[in-house]
Amino acid sequence: MTITKNESGKTMELFIEGWVDIVSAPELAKEIDNLDPGIENLILDFKKTEYISSVGIRQIVAAHKKMNGNLTLRNVSGEVMNVLNMSGISKRVHIE
Repeated sequence: MTITKNESGKTMELFIEGWVDIVSAPELAKEIDNLDPGIENLILDFKKTEYISSVGIRQIVAAHKKMNGNLTLRNVSGEVMNVLNMSGISKRVHIE
């Protein structure tokens, strides 16, 4: 997995490429944990994400809690959306 960051004002966008699974999820967790306290909005862009496991879903939940709901998931593929729907997270998180 590769994560590319783009910060604009109080918004951080993380572009996630590859698989978000038990091997790579700790890297995503580290990025979320290390967000500057001044960041008020977090966008996770899944345009190039091929797969997400339950461990990846846990990182989305953690990001949602950390950002007090100011989390957006963007460019979610059909396969990733199926996992989000099965987990129920798609009802709690804003998805574009």
